[in-house]
Amino acid sequence: MLEIPKEKLLWIYETMVKIREHEERVAELFAQGKIPGFVHLYIGEEAVATGVMAHLRKEDFITSTHRGHGHFIAKGGNIKASMAELFGKATGICKGKGGSMHIADLDVGELGANGIVGGGIPHAVGAALGIKLNGLDNVAVAFFGDGASNQQNFHEAINLAAIWKLPVVFVCENNLYQISLPYSKQQAIKSVAERAVAYGIPGVSVDGQDVFAVYEVAKEAIERARNGEGPTIIEAKTYRYRGHFEGDPQIYRSKEEIEWWKNNKDPITIFEKTVLEKGLLTKEELDAVREKVKKEIEEAIKFAEESPWPKPEELLEDVFSTPTKGVLVWQW
Repeated sequence: MLEIPKEKLLWIYETMVKIREHEERVAELFAQGKIPGFVHLYIGEEAVATGVMAHLRKEDFITSTHRGHGHFIAKGGNIKASMAELFGKATGICKGKGGSMHIADLDVGELGANGIVGGGIPHAVGAALGIKLNGLDNVAVAFFGDGASNQQNFHEAINLAAIWKLPVVFVCENNLYQISLPYSKQQAIKSVAERAVAYGIPGVSVDGQDVFAVYEVAKEAIERARNGEGPTIIEAKTYRYRGHFEGDPQIYRSKEEIEWWKNNKDPITIFEKTVLEKGLLTKEELDAVREKVKKEIEEAIKFAEESPWPKPEELLEDVFSTPTKGVLVWQW
């Protein structure tokens, strides 16, 4: 395990706990009818976003997925503004017009969640091309699921990134299910990382429940990208505790399977056990972080509940007309 400064360890723990607390409260609020639309929660996958984002700067870019709250939080997005967005309020990060699947914060390099499977992968490659053309040492990271690695845009984007040696890292969050289809029934290969061979770039699989393991492989991949050596595919094998979406009956897996992962492979529990056994952090320090996070999330919820709804006359603001007659495209 790499040596990690105490300040960074505390950040890692705070980030994972913040994602967990945020998502658990969102699940409750959605069930109460306070959050409209669909939500896809990140509970169980906290170590992936956190372990990768630990090496990114504010100026680096990420692209996200329909399950994007965890990426947003780990990249440093504004929690109050994102919570207000989930509520559909005018103070939301996208003025209440995007909702859960379109959370974005350009101020911290979060180019946006995406309701299209694999939709963010080409965007990350585009950002990486811009970085290279401008002679910068920033990187772009594309997050996507195992199902997205079957999509055409996955292959086209990675092929271009490999040819041009772009500063981009592709992070596949393989949570073992493509909605309801088990991984074993959607791909003949054993690992998404194996696909890197076809493009002449490194590919590595890692335990996505162990933030220390993710931290280590992400460090190498991101440094490689910054140094102009091109892209890497990281496959983080992880697991979502909730359904594909809130309300999913989950008839494709057993309760016993879910409980096994919670009891044996929980990323926060693994972190706590490791730092306490090695004397890296104390229980008092961990408890203090949890209290801080709980307060921050509750303040964000209060802000969202008290925020105003968008005005009807604002419906067509932040949009522009395309050359195609009658088509409007939203721009934040």
